[in-house]
Amino acid sequence: MPTALIETRLGKFRAQFTERGLARLQFPNAAAGPIADSIEPPKNWLRQTTAALKTMLAGHAPKTLPPLDLSTGTAFQQQTWRALLRIPAGRTRGYGELARAVRRPKAARAIGGACGANPIPVLSPCHRVIGASGSLTGFSGGMHWKIKLLEIERVKLPLH
Repeated sequence: MPTALIETRLGKFRAQFTERGLARLQFPNAAAGPIADSIEPPKNWLRQTTAALKTMLAGHAPKTLPPLDLSTGTAFQQQTWRALLRIPAGRTRGYGELARAVRRPKAARAIGGACGANPIPVLSPCHRVIGASGSLTGFSGGMHWKIKLLEIERVKLPLH
């Protein structure tokens, strides 16, 4: 299972790539699961991933992202993950808002499930999705990471 470790000021993130692009990004100390068709990444993809991750962790929106392979998700999950990419740095959206953005206004709970299954957190910013009342809800990387990422982006906490 080819894996790239990306050293950041917050620890080593694990990146895995397929022929399509970055397929998984894991937080430091997360258990690594295999990706069946993972490859050694082309140097430019690894450079783009490293630059984008470090830019995000510095509180800024990256100018470019590496190619992203979102193919592990259902059509709905992929649609949700692409919608996450449109949430500006330093801003948040509620699950219901995101459901309306993907034209599935009654799918707020399903949006939460899609965010939890997001294989590329930080770069596909599911940490920017919050509860309707402004509450910080679950996060696949752990609530401490959600809070840390929102603080880095200068989102004023608590939100409610």
